[in-house]
Amino acid sequence: MRRSIATVSLSGMLKEKLQAAAAAHFDGVEIFENDLLQFSGTPRDVRRICEDLGLAIDMFQPFRDFDAPTPAQLARSLERAERKFDVMAELGTPLILVCSNVQPDAIGDVDQLAEQFHQLAERAAKRGMRIAYEALAWGSQVKLFSQAWAVVERVNHPNLGLALDSFHTLSLRDDPAPIAKLPGDKIFYMQLADAPWLAWGPSDVLTYSRHYRCFPGQGELDVTGFVRAALDAGYTGPISLEIFNDEFRSAPARANAVDAMRSLLWLEEQVRHTPPAPQARPVTVPLFDPPPAPVLTGWSFIEFAVDPATATRLAGQLTSLGFARIGRHRSKDVDLYGQGDVRIVLNLEQDSFARSHFDVHGTSVCALALATVDAQAALVRAEALACPRVTGRIGSDELSIPAVRSPDGSLLYFCDAKQGGHSFEADFIIDAEALRNTPAGVGARVDHLTQALPGGQVEPWVLFYRAVLGLAPQRNTVLHDPYGIMRSREIESADGAVRCSLMVSERDNTAVSRSVSRFGGAGVQQIAIGVGDAIATVTALRQRGAPLLPVPHNYYDDLAAKYELDPAFLAALRAAGVMYERDAKGEFLHAYTAPFEDRFEFEFVERRGAYDLYGSTNAPVRLAALAEWRASHGR
Repeated sequence: MRRSIATVSLSGMLKEKLQAAAAAHFDGVEIFENDLLQFSGTPRDVRRICEDLGLAIDMFQPFRDFDAPTPAQLARSLERAERKFDVMAELGTPLILVCSNVQPDAIGDVDQLAEQFHQLAERAAKRGMRIAYEALAWGSQVKLFSQAWAVVERVNHPNLGLALDSFHTLSLRDDPAPIAKLPGDKIFYMQLADAPWLAWGPSDVLTYSRHYRCFPGQGELDVTGFVRAALDAGYTGPISLEIFNDEFRSAPARANAVDAMRSLLWLEEQVRHTPPAPQARPVTVPLFDPPPAPVLTGWSFIEFAVDPATATRLAGQLTSLGFARIGRHRSKDVDLYGQGDVRIVLNLEQDSFARSHFDVHGTSVCALALATVDAQAALVRAEALACPRVTGRIGSDELSIPAVRSPDGSLLYFCDAKQGGHSFEADFIIDAEALRNTPAGVGARVDHLTQALPGGQVEPWVLFYRAVLGLAPQRNTVLHDPYGIMRSREIESADGAVRCSLMVSERDNTAVSRSVSRFGGAGVQQIAIGVGDAIATVTALRQRGAPLLPVPHNYYDDLAAKYELDPAFLAALRAAGVMYERDAKGEFLHAYTAPFEDRFEFEFVERRGAYDLYGSTNAPVRLAALAEWRASHGR
């Protein structure tokens, strides 16, 4: 399909927006009127810039409040339209978007609207222009696509058609299925936007529209079903993004344009796999068809960028947590630590990506590796979805492990799922005895990772995990830090083998904001290690001198009141310093280490039964304990 984007969706001045759209390989753009008004050149200059960039100008928009209650006002509206046609001729675009009227005196009578739009269509035809009529969700009289279609159908003019917008339909909970029955050649244009479900959205849809739209795959609207219905109708025009979002307007235009393209590619794939409506017209436009989302079996390794001093300190903490140094890289200054199925890499190599990452972010996770049944196919999919491949220096007889860049610039590797995802260990001289002698029952597997993100970065990460890796967004959770609200978005593979929690906070002194500040950007804040017996594990860790985060005794008094726990079990929890949560599916036991240099911490978790949450009810106590620990250590 042809892919387009409205210039309002990107930050910066008009030329920057156009350059970003071209760099992301869009076919065309919609020129938003305000962007043109703020441009210092002429519309013809904009046309030349687009031609030089290989961009078509698919549409000029918007033309507002056309219909009029009096003949004099109608004459004025028609004259305004002529001036817009002049601009369109300069731009070289034949299509203009006309929004439904939002004024209190807007016309609601279909016959009267049809008569006025017939006049507009006639004038457009004389200029070789076309009109795409769009129902705004907050229009005074026309707010549903079916109402706009009633006008278009009544006029029955070749130069008047329908503009469909997923947000305007889905934000009102309107059913898009009837779109499939429309004549496809009368759908002149299709604009797309996603959004989170907000309970108050339909009651204040204008605010909802102006501040909460996002790219398809970043929200919760059924954009896939909307596009499927339009294609079933026989629509063959562009799919275009029109996004109003405060964060997007301040995000770097080029990175945001790449996200935009990734969202459309993912959306096309979803539409391809969505069954057509009964008696649907055959789809005649090609849809994006990448390799399927990878089958992920877990995390292969977590790689830290360190220097010699921090490597020594971090190695000491890992040892206290039951990890052993089990390998040394064959050609690089890199150590491998292991416990159970968990592998942690400490990269001290001077001339490396890890070193440059350390120089910017300090001690931090610079790379993650996922185990998958077909690493090469995972790489091909990632590249097809606009993720740049990364290749590093490879020594003699060493593996070439496929890798791409994540949204924060860190690396994501794809490892062969054979050997438990540890095929990469072929690049290390492994100390098998050290691995055998690691303390039994401490580390078993990576249960989940928590990433601390700057404001506005949750959506790009959700799209990356969803589109590239096939993970599914789960719950949005609000956590209460003593210094402000933090928000978590969980995202997981279908079988729970890969779980992530994306954390963001707008308050300066919360745990998440402090991590973001320390990292100089996004970073892994928690590594949760799944174990078979949390109480025994944490007890053993205490005996090894592990730096565990204290839990207030009042917490256990509340547990006794909250749950009917066996007194001996409650006493064991208290003695070990393990927290507890329960729901209808099962139980969750977990404990945290104190943060390593106020940057990140480890969590040890035990899931019982079918429990599949993250222990969020304990977050206020844990975050308060963390704040108290920081205060006691002068942090």
